[in-house]
Amino acid sequence: MEIDVQGKHGEQFYSLLVGLIAPRPSAWVTSKSPAGIVNLAPFSFFNMFGVNPPVVVFSPTLRPDGSKKDTHLNIEATKEFVIHASTEQHVDLINQSSKLLPHHESEVDWLKLPTEPSRVVDVPKLVGIPWALECKLQQIVPLGGGPVSGNLIIGEIVFIHVDDAILDEKNLPDPRKLKSVARLGGEYWCRTQDLFTQQRPK
Repeated sequence: MEIDVQGKHGEQFYSLLVGLIAPRPSAWVTSKSPAGIVNLAPFSFFNMFGVNPPVVVFSPTLRPDGSKKDTHLNIEATKEFVIHASTEQHVDLINQSSKLLPHHESEVDWLKLPTEPSRVVDVPKLVGIPWALECKLQQIVPLGGGPVSGNLIIGEIVFIHVDDAILDEKNLPDPRKLKSVARLGGEYWCRTQDLFTQQRPK
């Protein structure tokens, strides 16, 4: 298969690309509307892009009708959000939180998930999740204007929560304890338990 993507609509090869570029970590994001409604949604276009300052980036795509998702709208308005770990223990809840609810309804309430106040930002965080990153918005970079166009939400981490139970003897995350999950193409997910090590060249 060969595809010249120039001039073509992104929806035509979305499924192909998310199957090729995998696995992808998922940001499980809480945000809050100006009316105080807490939104929760997963985003698999996500990663860390710096440590000085510590920066994370995720991308809520526009809906098929070209409108913005609730998370996007909330962060535009409040400039704050919290990213949570995506782990095997919570994968069913993560998947369910992707359900499209009306803007005035909360996925946190729908799923009956407990939350607690964050330390720095005014967006609550989920209780019982191995790690959470409180973030303040740096900027939003639109990557297009049509259906499924990306929008890079660039946030600076201002506070980190880590459950001691996932740490090793050096106080670093132990992947065997964290048990992260990641997104593949279609309806596929993967577990990060098949581990191996390699030393970087000196």
